[in-house]
Amino acid sequence: MSEDMQKIIFSKNLNNYIQKSGKTQLEIATKIGVSPQTFNTWCKGIAIPRMGKVQALADYFHINKSDLIEDKSNQEEESYYTNPETQQLAQEIFDNPDLKILFDTTKDCSPEDMKKVISMVKAFKGEL
Repeated sequence: MSEDMQKIIFSKNLNNYIQKSGKTQLEIATKIGVSPQTFNTWCKGIAIPRMGKVQALADYFHINKSDLIEDKSNQEEESYYTNPETQQLAQEIFDNPDLKILFDTTKDCSPEDMKKVISMVKAFKGEL
């Protein structure tokens, strides 16, 4: 595979994980210890980081290095949740900034448990 193709794949994967995280390039660059300019070259497909920084990014996003450097476009995306109703309720949590903190702690919840979590958080916030 050509270096240009590797840059394109890395850039696509990186931008996907940035978007999913809801963080800015600046926030991530600062956290992993690179300049915003360097980070931006990765996002634009101009350059690829060294493996140490690929690992730092993987650690930041809680993914494998391969998720950043391999072309996964032909693979069917696996759902994070095993139950569609739970997935829909999790999206409500993810879309609401006040509830998003619970997003990663609800992966294996049943729909009933997810509804209880949402109700509890809303009750604490005085929204019920």
